[in-house]
Amino acid sequence: MARDYDKFPDDENGHVLWQMYQDGDDLQDDHEIEFSIAFNSEEQADRCALHLLKEEQKISLYQDEESDTLEWTITIHVYMQPTYENIVDLEQWFTRIAAEFQGEYDGWGCMAYVYDDEDDPEEGESKLRSS
Repeated sequence: MARDYDKFPDDENGHVLWQMYQDGDDLQDDHEIEFSIAFNSEEQADRCALHLLKEEQKISLYQDEESDTLEWTITIHVYMQPTYENIVDLEQWFTRIAAEFQGEYDGWGCMAYVYDDEDDPEEGESKLRSS
């Protein structure tokens, strides 16, 4: 099958979406996409988290204790159709929010369930796809 570069442009987001499509993911269905914003301080992360909650976003906040900088990460959980345009629009919005709160937008990902034709769906392999 030939890649449609209008649907799957030649950049990191296009490559991840193309790989999801090739792996059999139905991109017409809604998926839970996780967008991440990283912070160097808990105070910055808390302020941004409160802002995102006021924007009615579903979030989780955690501290990466293995990081040298004790980085704090907010993950925004968005249930959406994973089109290139939807991903790019939200990336731009989260990048602006990250900058406003002295954080850094850190990409997106989603869980993909990959099955062989012979696999039982209950025993399928899950993979995290990310950009």
